[in-house]
Amino acid sequence: MHKHKNGWFRRENAFAAFTMGPLTDFWQQREEDEFMGVDDVPVRFVRFCAPGNDRVIVVCPGRIESYVKYAELAYDLFYCGFDVLIIDHRGQGRSGRLLEDTHRGHVVNFSDYVDDLERFWQQEVASGPWRKRYVLAHSMGGAITTLFLQRQPQAFDAVALCAPMFGITIRLPDWMLRSILDWAEGYPKLRDGYAIGTGRWRALPFSLNVLTHSPERYRRNLRFYADDPDLRVGGPTYHWVREGILAGEQVLAGATAVTTPLLLLQAEAERVVDNRAHDRFCELRAAAGHPCWGDKPYVIKGAYHEILFEKDSMRAEALTAIVDFFDAHN
Repeated sequence: MHKHKNGWFRRENAFAAFTMGPLTDFWQQREEDEFMGVDDVPVRFVRFCAPGNDRVIVVCPGRIESYVKYAELAYDLFYCGFDVLIIDHRGQGRSGRLLEDTHRGHVVNFSDYVDDLERFWQQEVASGPWRKRYVLAHSMGGAITTLFLQRQPQAFDAVALCAPMFGITIRLPDWMLRSILDWAEGYPKLRDGYAIGTGRWRALPFSLNVLTHSPERYRRNLRFYADDPDLRVGGPTYHWVREGILAGEQVLAGATAVTTPLLLLQAEAERVVDNRAHDRFCELRAAAGHPCWGDKPYVIKGAYHEILFEKDSMRAEALTAIVDFFDAHN
């Protein structure tokens, strides 16, 4: 085991000392940059590079997230010998927003995220100095990445998906949900308004969260949004929900086009995305002769949706699997 990995299993015990010391020092070494995405929306990203690193991991975050939140992950990957690039998707993080109410999670076409990622790959990744290129994607980022790989299966040497958004958990019958979403499309104010039951960003207490079992990581992530209002994104628009559902269907329809070596991590106690879609995706790939690593999703027992921000034992298991998987495709 890489010596840096040893610290993953007991970090929460002295989390404040770690984040205020080594992690803050590391974060100050970042390079922030941007490119123009679809419709000239500025898309921000951050890079951590060291002379001598000949492998890179592109991190593709989930909905509402920013690279600011991913400092700890970048630190861990960097000290395992990888350069790290993290993108902020359009409409969130430090990238350009699409609506006047900047809290609304919105996208015109889900394919805009994919086009942005393709542009990023062409400008920053394909042209870079690395011998091996990997991608690590979470939730919505997993759907974006998989749709990109349907276009460009040779773009990366291996891909790890954490709780990818191939289906969204919504407590409404499918026929009812679709009729509501289709109806909303005809009324621009409604279409671009918050989906039912959602609204502007607000801080939820740890006891109500369904994302992580780690109070330390949860409170740190909450503080990013509390301290920097520009990072805040609330609920999705009706249109975003519709686009997200269609994107999941597109992922499954094109599952056999993704021939890149692929590890899919699944949270056992998932409440946000539909784990059945992961199982189906792996079945389709296996039938086409491109099985997921281990032939099925790698289940992190007891984990909530944000596997990479879970408590030490779960996070360390997932991160070890990811790094070992990338090392196996070296």
